[in-house]
Amino acid sequence: MVLGKVKSLTISFDCLNDSNVPVYSSGDTVSGRVNLEVTGEIRVKSLKIHARGHAKVRWTESRNAGSNTAYTQNYTEEVEYFNHKDILIGHERDDDNSEEGLHTIHSGRHEYAFSFELPQTPLATSFEGRHGSVRYWVKAELHRPWLLPVKLKKEFTVFEHIDINTPSLLSPQAGTKEKTLCCWFCTSGPISLSAKIERKGYTPGESIQIFAEIENCSSRMVVPKAAIYQTQAFYAKGKMKEVKQLVASLRGESLSSGKTETWNGKVLKIPPVSPSILDCSIIRVEYSLMVYVDIPGAMDLFLNLPLVIGTIPLHPFGSRTSSVSSQCSMNMNWLGLTLPERPEAPPSYAEVVTEEQRQSSLAPIAACDDFERALQGPLFAYIQEFRFLPPPLYSEIDPNPDQPTDERPSCPSR
Repeated sequence: MVLGKVKSLTISFDCLNDSNVPVYSSGDTVSGRVNLEVTGEIRVKSLKIHARGHAKVRWTESRNAGSNTAYTQNYTEEVEYFNHKDILIGHERDDDNSEEGLHTIHSGRHEYAFSFELPQTPLATSFEGRHGSVRYWVKAELHRPWLLPVKLKKEFTVFEHIDINTPSLLSPQAGTKEKTLCCWFCTSGPISLSAKIERKGYTPGESIQIFAEIENCSSRMVVPKAAIYQTQAFYAKGKMKEVKQLVASLRGESLSSGKTETWNGKVLKIPPVSPSILDCSIIRVEYSLMVYVDIPGAMDLFLNLPLVIGTIPLHPFGSRTSSVSSQCSMNMNWLGLTLPERPEAPPSYAEVVTEEQRQSSLAPIAACDDFERALQGPLFAYIQEFRFLPPPLYSEIDPNPDQPTDERPSCPSR
């Protein structure tokens, strides 16, 4: 008898989105199929799947232990989020090569469905970093007697959703810094930087509007710039390894001595990046917007504004609220936009209450005889008449000012 061969072993997921990309979040059901194609008949002990999700960090550092002595210190740490195993064909034991309990699979294509639920607890978002990663995968193993197992692993993506429509992520971020340049005994004027953005939370593909004012009172030519940075932090054995990467940047116009530049919503677009990872104990991914002044021959003047890159975009209502609050705060800050000198007067009485409404309100109210007679007195007539009387005329001048007195405060002695 000539045994058949395994032509292919593949894994496919039942995707939940239109893009046909396997993306899940905590609490979702991951389902799919193991596809097996064979030529001829094969005898199988088992077909298993193993699903796992974990975060892992690893890096090495060289140490000196004296003269001509050095060694390498390894730092590793791992956090497991779930570990699921299931048997699609056969039995648990694979170490024996007995002919008992074997399953025959005929020539052709075969599908074996699988499914499992992700934990309800928060999961870290899938991530690939320089010294660590967060990975989720499903592995299929086909075991046959007297042959090496056929294995296949396929990864899927998990997003731990971050909703930027929360009060803490909708709040504006702002700051101000100043620096004075010195060269031996000569001191030039200061360089000042103020910057503001509408909110803290954004999603990939959005544009950040930067409002800034840069004043150069020094004797040097400076250049205002802005950049988005991603900071990866890895933790193991009480140590921390940090990697900082540039994500996007922009450059302003060169600023000569005595000049001021204002950014009224300068746009910096966020490219496709991984969301922030804030709930993993060994890997942390954070973002920041750095607005800074490039000063030749001196340390740059920089201002860091924290960012959170989320997965749930801004709702229209949240956008309006954020816009109104940010505009209100910007109208009263260092950008110089002030409130009008004279507030607008309220609408007149005739614009609010028509004569028909006023007359209809004075119509008699149906009630019992005793109560009706009680309401014919002057008090009730006054109440009814007062319901739609116009408010006092609007004026910024007090019609009843305090009477001036002869006593006036004395100026303090100089």
